Amino acid sequence: MMTTHQLAGELKRIATTQVSDITRAVKEGQKSIALNEVRDMARRLALLADAFDPKSAAPAAEPQEDAEAA
Repeated sequence: MMTTHQLAGELKRIATTQVSDITRAVKEGQKSIALNEVRDMARRLALLADAFDPKSAAPAAEPQEDAEAA
């Protein structure tokens, strides 16, 4: 199990990286890339939550939408 310090560090790393990528895509007018980055952040946070508390893992997978070409 992760310590609170490890969890905080991983949350900060995910947020910093993903928000930076989302901001860059929005500034460049690349809506589909920004949406993909948001989905990726949600996926990473869900994986982290599952790793932190595997009992909370949902059995059903989220539906995936096809991304628009950039």
